[in-house]
Amino acid sequence: MINVFSKKKDAVIPEILYQMIRCPVVTEKATLGSQHSQVTFRVPLDAGKAIIKEAVQSVFKVKVINVNTSRQKGKLKVFKGRRGSRNDTKKAIVTLAEGQMIDVATGV
Repeated sequence: MINVFSKKKDAVIPEILYQMIRCPVVTEKATLGSQHSQVTFRVPLDAGKAIIKEAVQSVFKVKVINVNTSRQKGKLKVFKGRRGSRNDTKKAIVTLAEGQMIDVATGV
């Protein structure tokens, strides 16, 4: 994993923060989370909760209360007799402060 923190306290490289948030997850379950001020993003496998929190706060200018992460192993699939596997993924469920929101339909 890339160390995004430099020698100075709380100095962060902004380009790395944009790479921490790959894309929003738009599913029925993720949409139901928006009722509880939660937004779900795909993140790199080696991203930690502290880095994800810093990235969301700096990119979207919101206050983050909590970050929950979930890793999903890629499925083994067979297509036309050939075996293959899907990629492993990691998603982060970010809980925002009361009154804060992120519109995932618009870009950054």
